[in-house]
Parts: sequence; C-alpha cells; structure tokens
Amino acid sequence: MTMIKKCLFPVAGYGTRFLPATKSMPKEMLPIVNKPLVQYGVEEAVAANMTDMAFITGRGKRAIADHFDISYELENEIAGTSKEAYLKEIRHLVDNVNCTYTRQKKMMGLGHAVLCGETLIGQEPFGVVLADDLCFGDDGGVLAQMAKLYQQFRCSIIAVMEVPKEEAHKYGVIEGEALRDDLFRVTSMVEKPPQGEEPSNLAVIGRYILTPDIFSLIRDTKPGKNGEIQLTDALLTQAQNGCVMAYKFKGKRFDCGSVEGFVEATNYCFENLYGK
Repeated sequence: MTMIKKCLFPVAGYGTRFLPATKSMPKEMLPIVNKPLVQYGVEEAVAANMTDMAFITGRGKRAIADHFDISYELENEIAGTSKEAYLKEIRHLVDNVNCTYTRQKKMMGLGHAVLCGETLIGQEPFGVVLADDLCFGDDGGVLAQMAKLYQQFRCSIIAVMEVPKEEAHKYGVIEGEALRDDLFRVTSMVEKPPQGEEPSNLAVIGRYILTPDIFSLIRDTKPGKNGEIQLTDALLTQAQNGCVMAYKFKGKRFDCGSVEGFVEATNYCFENLYGK
C-alpha cells in the first residue's frame, strides 16, 4: 500500500482581509482560540499519517517556521510548572514531523504556489492543505478520508461541498459523473464562473490529494482568472487526460479567510474543543 507521507501548505498569501493584524503577522498564525490556524492543518495531515510538511512561504512568514521549532528560552522558563501542558501538542508535532520551507517570490496563483513545492515533494503523491479552510472530519480528518480514497483510485482527489447555488460563483466549481452519493468523477471544472453559469453547486475547498504529474501540467498551464496560474485549470487537464475524483467529505468546514468564518470557527472551537 502506497502511503502518502508529504503534505504541502501554500502559506505565502498576504491576508489582506485581516489588515491591520496581518501587516506584520502571517494570517496562518492567527489563533483560533489558543492555536494558530496552520497548526490545525498540520494536525490534520498528521492524522492522515503524513509526516513531511512542505511550506510555500513568502516575505514576513518566519513566524511559521519558528512555531514548528523548539523555543529553548520559553520552555526553560516554564519547565516544571503547570504551563508546560500548554505546549504539549506543539511539542509533539515538533518532535514527530519534518518541516521544509521554500519561498514563492511572486504571488501568481495557487497553481504556481503548488509548483514552487516540486523540489520539496519530488515524484510522489502528496496532500495539500489550505490553512484558510479549517476542517473537522466526522470520520477522522478530511485529509485522512481522502487518503483512504487514494488507496482505491490512485488518482488526484479534491474535496468538495455543496453550497447555495447563488454562492457557487465565488468558488472553483466541478461537474462530474456520480459514482455514489459522495463521490464524482470530474468531467469539468471552472474557477469562479460568472454568476448564473455555474455547472453545479459543488464547490472545491482547500483539501487535495495530488499525483506528481500535476507539476508538469501546471508548467503547461497558461495564466487564467485574474492573470494567475490556476490549480483548477491544471486539474481540469488532468481530469480530461486521465482521472480526478471529487469527494464530498464528511465533516465541517469554516472559511477562515473571511472575518465572519473566522469568528464562527473560533466560537465552534471554544465551545466544542477548547475545554477538552
């Protein structure tokens, strides 16, 4: 059985919707109660048995690397006190995952960000987590659910969810052949289609399992929406030439790229997770 060991985190974005907080602080480090967004994503990858985390960073993102490292001064200061317990989860990650980093020098779209990770990933299947999308799976983490599907289909898998039809134009949207209630073979994909021209209400969210041929497909992809290199366009080519599955995951997803979604996620985590 081929185990997926690597997970890619595109974390180079500016987070302009959270200015001025993100002027000097990575948006991925914004806390949902007492834990930064990106840590939730890494924990989800670990729950899917992934051990190598590849971060695509940018200027002003050093706090992410510092977070997934030992803090000798802090840990020495609180050693032997009850506050040590606050670091238990992050120390477990520091001790058990390998983190690598490279920079996306220009903001040229999600497809370009994924391509920047080619030297860190190599020629093997890998996960992708967009930390803005905070997910909690009903049956294990969302990425773990998708990794199980990869073992069966051995092709790229994207997570989708149903959204109100009038909201579908805000997302990448798929059309596909239904294999079962929660699984579709993708036949069409479009990034943020014009309102009223959406092929369905199945919206792509920030969880992917990708096969390594995606890198060559991205290289051959011309800039699309907003002049950016869209991962959606490369995945459409992959679907037309081979196979891409869309999986309607079991669980909750919060759009923490928006202030409203961030507050909703904070309230949910405080009420359901923080005390535990």
